[in-house]
Amino acid sequence: MFSCTSADDVSGHTGCLCHRPEIRALTRRIDADLTRRGFVAGMAASVAAMGLSKPALAQAPPAPPRPILFTNVRLFDGKSATLREGVSLLVEAGRIKDIANGTPAAPEGARVIDGKSRVLMPGLIDMHWHAMFAALSIPALMTADIGYVHLAAAAEAEQTLLRGFTTIRDLGGPSFALKQVIDEGLATGPRIYPCGAMITGSGGHADLRAVGELPRAAGTPGTAEQTGGMAIADGADEVRLRVREQMLQGASQIKIVGGGGVSSPRSPLDATTFSEPEVRAAAETAADWGTYIAVHAYASPTIQRAIMAGAACIEHGHLMDDATAALLAERGLWLSTQPFVGDDDSVPLTGPSRAKQIQVFAGTDNVYRLARKYGIRTAFGSDLLFSARLARRQGTMLTHLARWYSAAEALTMATATNGELLALSGPRNPYPGRLGVLEKDAFADMILVDGDPLANLALIGDPEKNFVLIMKDGKIYKDTIG
Repeated sequence: MFSCTSADDVSGHTGCLCHRPEIRALTRRIDADLTRRGFVAGMAASVAAMGLSKPALAQAPPAPPRPILFTNVRLFDGKSATLREGVSLLVEAGRIKDIANGTPAAPEGARVIDGKSRVLMPGLIDMHWHAMFAALSIPALMTADIGYVHLAAAAEAEQTLLRGFTTIRDLGGPSFALKQVIDEGLATGPRIYPCGAMITGSGGHADLRAVGELPRAAGTPGTAEQTGGMAIADGADEVRLRVREQMLQGASQIKIVGGGGVSSPRSPLDATTFSEPEVRAAAETAADWGTYIAVHAYASPTIQRAIMAGAACIEHGHLMDDATAALLAERGLWLSTQPFVGDDDSVPLTGPSRAKQIQVFAGTDNVYRLARKYGIRTAFGSDLLFSARLARRQGTMLTHLARWYSAAEALTMATATNGELLALSGPRNPYPGRLGVLEKDAFADMILVDGDPLANLALIGDPEKNFVLIMKDGKIYKDTIG
């Protein structure tokens, strides 16, 4: 089996692997039974004897995690405006097994956690996060090796989870590998609903080419496209191609750049950079895969074009007018927007980007006022970019909602409501199940808060101090109770 020839003399071949005594002994064992089952079993024994079994062979399944019983907690289920007092919650196999009043008997082997009347709430969900770009500066992203970018993103993903954000929807960036290593337990971080590359027309917000890269050569991707952060598509057929490429890699939904943006200095906020047929091609292709498109759009004409072309969700919307808000509400579409209120919520910008930044700050009150006035289905996202310092303000961004919503309304938006939008990805949902709620059979993603965030939303802004336990998928990632 593992010999050069059956007649070879062992002497003089001590440097050859196939003539090592242990290999020849194992060969005799395998040759004794060359049925299919015997071969596989013999190979397993051989590799195990060589000390290679762990990476090469399937291991026995790990022991199931211990059940965890939370007792004496006040429960915010993600939907109610009040807390439920004196509750116990049982977690088994990554799901919520039961919720009951009082203190039921703990299952055998369970860990019992006395909440001491703290508030147990669903893990937070950020519907507009860029896992690859949140914590790195623009110069680093433009010049660093892509391996460094991925490693830095993995480090930031752990910090994201420790801020209590157990799920994020990634609205543009090559986060497929990061999602995979988190899901496989090789890294720590939130659940990720990836879009993949932001798909933009030439001149759109995500078109980050230098002037020296113009004109575009057909079939020749630019530097930013090669990293998977963005993809340029001009014409409906090319849009379909780019959407299919993201779906092929595992996108749960698609991000389309419908107009200009703040951090791209050459794309005005009022510019609409995709035609209606182009946006419709994206919506139809995503629908063919059972999911939807979210369209980056600030100005009313861009938003209205996206609505007419079949978009399910509008990102931003800070410059929209009453007529556009009414249309969003009439069609039952989603608005995923961000409470940018001042310079503390962004990296310093200059020139045209600074002027557009001020426009967005001024439009924040407008977009939330219209969302409330017309009853638009509104999701919370932070969209913090290019700064590790800013990324730490993820929870602080949520506290800004107190300007327009009660604490219960803001927390519902960042949990149960956001969970409803995540479910819009249908069969492309990478985590089929209920997120953003604490109820029977939902995913066991939750936070134990030292204090009452329904009475004091500001507690969310200091997770290091106020979040004493953070759980995702039934596994505890932070525990400072004892």
